[in-house]
Amino acid sequence: MNNITHKVSSLRKAIATATVKTSLQETIDAVKNKTVPKGDVFEFARAAGLLAIKKTSDVIPDCHPLPVEFATITYAINEWDIIISVEVHTIYRTGVEVEAMHGAAITALTIYDMLKPIDKNVSIHNIQLQKKKGGKSDFKNELPHQRLRCAVIVCSDSIAAGTKQDFAGRAVIEKLQQNNLLTDIYEIIPDEFDIIQQKVKELSNGGFNLIIFTGGTGLYKRDVTPDAIEPLLDKHIPGIMEAARAYGQERTPYAMLSRGVAGFIKTSLVLTLPGSTRGASETMDALFPYILHIFKVAEGLSHTAD
Repeated sequence: MNNITHKVSSLRKAIATATVKTSLQETIDAVKNKTVPKGDVFEFARAAGLLAIKKTSDVIPDCHPLPVEFATITYAINEWDIIISVEVHTIYRTGVEVEAMHGAAITALTIYDMLKPIDKNVSIHNIQLQKKKGGKSDFKNELPHQRLRCAVIVCSDSIAAGTKQDFAGRAVIEKLQQNNLLTDIYEIIPDEFDIIQQKVKELSNGGFNLIIFTGGTGLYKRDVTPDAIEPLLDKHIPGIMEAARAYGQERTPYAMLSRGVAGFIKTSLVLTLPGSTRGASETMDALFPYILHIFKVAEGLSHTAD
């Protein structure tokens, strides 16, 4: 099974359809009038389809077990065709496309089984996904029209002194690349309050859109990055780091100790990430690409919600 532990839980939806073709008007009449010998076709098939949705991971090896928060199965009759529509919702880290298709397939198969005694030419066609929503794929267009100028600054006495190598900053740069963002400036500075403030002012005055500091968000005496950045923020956005800490808390209880802050200095969005490679990388996973919506809002584009 694929590793989905890095993904963010979100509302995910899928709609799948299938078609059962009959060959007689009498078959359709029997379905409508509930006179099929095996019973009420639509109700039996709906029950089977709902069970199939819930049991998808039991029969499809690479599917993850997930909570099914909503499922519905509806029917439409088009001449001699019965069109099945299955909609599934979940709040989880992976989507429900296969669950919806599995539900459609088993619903169709149940109808087939119930109708074959009275219609020897009944058949199943076009089991397919019609629509899906949720997950990172919905946010691929979150980049604003302008190219964002990005800076990654590593705050660390030991790395600045050359006694350790930087891995966290490079992990951040890699995550930016995965989101189609280029890093224009990458620098390493010591954990000095004044130097940190000087650097963020320089970058903000230089028109950088996204400024990411990694390191110095913990509880050690030299961890002063949030203390230096926070007084300079013109607009605090507490929800950003609340989301990052909530994401981290699901992976390690120590995430609650991070003191990262986020907000705007002039037109620059400033983020302060942990100095550990894992902490920095997980924070990027928690925030991107969703956070890029900020720049679309700043451009004055319409803010829509489903």
